[in-house]
Amino acid sequence: MHKRIRRKKIKKYFRVGIIAILVFVLIWFFVGKGKHEFVRSEKIEQIVVNDDGFERIIKDVDAKSVEDVLINAGIELKEKDRIFPSKDVQVFANDIITITRNKTLTVKVDNEEKKFDTYGEKIGEILARNNVEFDDNDIVVPVADTVVKNNLMAEVIKVEFKEETVTKKIPFKKIVEEDGDMSFLKSKLKQKGKVGQRKIIYKVAYHNGKEVDRNVDREEIIKEPVDEITVKGTKVKLGKKHKGACSWYSHTGTLSAANPWLPKGSYVKVTNKANGKSVIVQINDRGPFVPGRIIDLDKVAFQKIAPLGAGVINVKMEEIIP
Repeated sequence: MHKRIRRKKIKKYFRVGIIAILVFVLIWFFVGKGKHEFVRSEKIEQIVVNDDGFERIIKDVDAKSVEDVLINAGIELKEKDRIFPSKDVQVFANDIITITRNKTLTVKVDNEEKKFDTYGEKIGEILARNNVEFDDNDIVVPVADTVVKNNLMAEVIKVEFKEETVTKKIPFKKIVEEDGDMSFLKSKLKQKGKVGQRKIIYKVAYHNGKEVDRNVDREEIIKEPVDEITVKGTKVKLGKKHKGACSWYSHTGTLSAANPWLPKGSYVKVTNKANGKSVIVQINDRGPFVPGRIIDLDKVAFQKIAPLGAGVINVKMEEIIP
């Protein structure tokens, strides 16, 4: 009997407990809901908006959703801009709204401009994502690691290296051999010269098909040149001697001179009596017609035996016999 009464009391307390819990939940729900709605009617102390890396703190926000915050702050979104959380999400104090702006990258490649949308990627990543091919030799301007800002212009410069071969002539050397048994007025060709050939291989760099650099990679001799050998006589046979004054003038700029009586085309040896220096010249003009002067040397011939400042010098003139 005693046990039965105890069980009834336990059941009674259990029912009372369940009812109390249900009442508490109902009160919390309705009171809490009313309290929540009351809070939402107040201004939010502050919300942080990160607009594409630029952080903006908005205080005393009268807003319930992300969209309300944007309207109150005068922040506009373009069609392809991204926002997190979405516009319809409710906001609370100290929430962070992140906006990622859409940017346009214009790339010139193969003489064609292509436009790509991006959200802060690097140029190289955008090109790879859009299957724009370029290799290690190609040049990306700005560099591929550049983070894209809006309306950025970039270019992929296609770099190509080619080998080009050019054949050039190798000039032959001219060698003069002296023969003391032959008159200095005579010479003869001992060996005919022949031009050689060499092949030059260039390494040429092209940017978008235009040559920008050229360097010799290697050379190959195709045909060796052959030297030209001329034998020139050095024997001078002297004839009649003359003594007198010598002056100079500018005429042909060669080893030549003027003389009043010797045949034009003949040769004479002129020696400066003061220093013993000599020069052989050809008579190609008439003069000088000054008493005591027997020859007028061209300027370059006079300089061989005396300074131009000497003006007039005493010389020995010897006719040369062919």
